[in-house]
Amino acid sequence: MLLNNNSFGSIRLPQAKNMDAPKTSDVVLVAGNSHPELANLIAKRLGVKTGGCAVYHKQNRETMVQIGDSIRGKDIYIIQTGTKDVNNNIMELLIMAYACQTSSAKSVVGVIPYLPYSKQCKMRKRGCIVTKLLAQMMCKSGLTHVITMDLHQKEIQGFFDCPVDNLRASPFLLQYIQECIPDYRNSVIVARNPGSAKKATSYAERLRLGIAVIHGEQKESESDEIDGRYSPPTLPRSRTMDAGVGVPIHIAKEKPPINVVGDVGGRIAIMVDDMIDDVQSFVAAAEVLKERGAYKIYVMATHGLLSSDAPRLIEDSPIDEVVVTNTVPHELQKMQCHKIKTVDISILLSEAIRRIHNKESMSYLFKNVTLED
Repeated sequence: MLLNNNSFGSIRLPQAKNMDAPKTSDVVLVAGNSHPELANLIAKRLGVKTGGCAVYHKQNRETMVQIGDSIRGKDIYIIQTGTKDVNNNIMELLIMAYACQTSSAKSVVGVIPYLPYSKQCKMRKRGCIVTKLLAQMMCKSGLTHVITMDLHQKEIQGFFDCPVDNLRASPFLLQYIQECIPDYRNSVIVARNPGSAKKATSYAERLRLGIAVIHGEQKESESDEIDGRYSPPTLPRSRTMDAGVGVPIHIAKEKPPINVVGDVGGRIAIMVDDMIDDVQSFVAAAEVLKERGAYKIYVMATHGLLSSDAPRLIEDSPIDEVVVTNTVPHELQKMQCHKIKTVDISILLSEAIRRIHNKESMSYLFKNVTLED
């Protein structure tokens, strides 16, 4: 089910036919292979056609890009998102941007609804911050502006050397709650872990609902894995170090049993997050909420990656509905699980493109949107 939203929250965006459409003489909309359906929706709302750009792979899996029309002095908008084929998505975007730059395009704007590798935005022991590497590659390839949606961490914008517009999908999800969940006034917004409590609080305050937090869940990150850093220090051989001052042993963390802080008995539980990929933690949280008396359980997220056997796990879980936007294609997963619903956010992306091209303010799109969303 694809819900075509022509408005979000209290903000009413103009219809495609009433839009001050960009001049087709100097704007070109091109798309990679990641999400052609979303590209077609955006092009239809803007009243333009996608440019003549062919992106394909040779037999040796090298990515080839051929631009059929002249783009000299034109504004190029490349629509490419992250999917399961993430590395090919990235290379397509980089090669398309570089091809546009070397073809003397006036500007190259990357429309990336879901930024790949956005979860790897923090230092993890001997790892690296992959998101910063990706941001630098995008800027070097020729992107002069980036439009994305619901970054995993807002600080990711600082990795880019070009302007970044981080749009929010929360107004669409709030509208879905108000219009498509019967008796939503009897709901409680649930934070799946203490880290997502700010987002849940933001939703609860605007819907004027209560909040509950699930505590004791195992973290998804690999920061707790044992590696060489936990090895004991070697004994000093120099007599100058015989002061008897040793390195204190850190107290081991003990996870408490999973618990729900807040009352969900006889209520509709709505879990909110920025993305849903590995659903095991969501299913575990839903089982606890069901035990505590929640009679309906919804999961709301912007990016529905739904990797591996996520559709089967959702189908067999107490979760009643998983509501995600179409920033990531998931038609195959919807055929495997009838609980997955889609909210269309193409009007927000098309309005952002129109405003940037016409040099209008973007603040209208962030009206009543908080940093915690």
